[in-house]
Amino acid sequence: MELKPLKITDTILRDAHQSQAATRMRTEDMLPACEILDRIGYYSLECWGGATFDACMRFLHEDPWERLRALRKALPNTKLQMLLRGQNLLGYKHYADDVVELFVKKSIENGIDIIRIFDALNDPRNIECAMKYTKYYGGIAEAAISYTTSPVHDEAHFVELAMKLEEMGADTICIKDMANLLLPYDAFSLISAIKKRVSLPIHLHTHNTTGTGDMTYLLAAEAGADIVDTALSPFSNGTSQPTTESLVATLKGTPRDTGLDLNLLSDAAAHFRTVAKRLKDEGILDPKVLNVDTNTLLYQVPGGMLSNLISQLKQAKAEDKYYDVLAEIPRVREDFGYPPLVTPTSQIVGTQAVMNVLMGQRYKTFTKESKGVLRGEYGALPGKVNEEVRAAAIGDEEVITCRPADLIEPEVEKYREEMKDVARCDEDVLSCALFPKVAPGFLTEKYGKKEEKKEEEIRTINVIY
Repeated sequence: MELKPLKITDTILRDAHQSQAATRMRTEDMLPACEILDRIGYYSLECWGGATFDACMRFLHEDPWERLRALRKALPNTKLQMLLRGQNLLGYKHYADDVVELFVKKSIENGIDIIRIFDALNDPRNIECAMKYTKYYGGIAEAAISYTTSPVHDEAHFVELAMKLEEMGADTICIKDMANLLLPYDAFSLISAIKKRVSLPIHLHTHNTTGTGDMTYLLAAEAGADIVDTALSPFSNGTSQPTTESLVATLKGTPRDTGLDLNLLSDAAAHFRTVAKRLKDEGILDPKVLNVDTNTLLYQVPGGMLSNLISQLKQAKAEDKYYDVLAEIPRVREDFGYPPLVTPTSQIVGTQAVMNVLMGQRYKTFTKESKGVLRGEYGALPGKVNEEVRAAAIGDEEVITCRPADLIEPEVEKYREEMKDVARCDEDVLSCALFPKVAPGFLTEKYGKKEEKKEEEIRTINVIY
């Protein structure tokens, strides 16, 4: 196999600060570095999707669509990438196909080149619509496999899934290791096996939560991975991605030499170091996120899920039950058919485990979301479900076996009608559809300020003339 230069996607504008600083980097923090970032020669910059949409409106009072347009203008030579949760888009429920189409269309129109599309259950039916429209509107469809380990998730399972995604028309395939569970030699074996059966570029995404991310990338590079995700040093490691500069230096002078300039990377990092300092000073970037946590390997609990569990236990004044909950999570996961623990299934399984422990009786009560997973509302579960648990949750209700979105009527016109008083364009309609508790208030405030500014300008002109 001929080894070519390894391509790099830098996550500094999205996953890096989502993983370490609760997605609080502002657009004004990003734009001054864009001229340098655009000259580096990355395969792509991940800058949108994930939690950025929600955080922009809820905490930063920014319009995520305006951020995307500003980054597109500032990065004319670099492909922009986003993360999309398949039929869930950026929310926590399934949307109708017409909403998925409109969102994909508008994302590409506003500047996105590559859409990484994943499903929490690895149900290909839940990503086929987003993939189809990404390609239809001229984007690059990167189909992602949510990596996990369980009795049903072995190497053969993932190779088969990769072949299926190629059949469905993916342009690239991403192995998305959200909890840093993919160990170095397993990465070498998995990528080698996929490369033998699939002709598409393979893109590997991991974190450094368990301290193995750098080694995983090195072995992945040896196996022929085409692209990997890294983060510039001010926001790298721990719950974020391995460091860009370190990997570039490691591969220099080898057949996988990235060709990226360490001096330019250093210049870009210098800017983001000031941003990281501000976020630390504000108490948003907690140094604890830089720690290695090997408990992830034992319990398969991603870092964000751990902090959520601790918060739930604090509210219940039951912090002493922490390890009981960690031990309960794998049991709930087994009963639920071994879903990968990634948004939203990580939150669903984790919350159910907390309830099981705090109630003193397993499955005394179920959350609405747990019932939905067991009923098939989120798609096909990868393993065998504990039927006693399912019966306790949903009784005699029929289990959904079709693609869940097939049961949802078209929704775009309904959303346009509902949001006509606050939405001025389809981008606004989509913001409201995805985040109905946040976007309407944000847009009312945004347009109110614009009207005030316009009136002020008119008053100034009247005074002058």
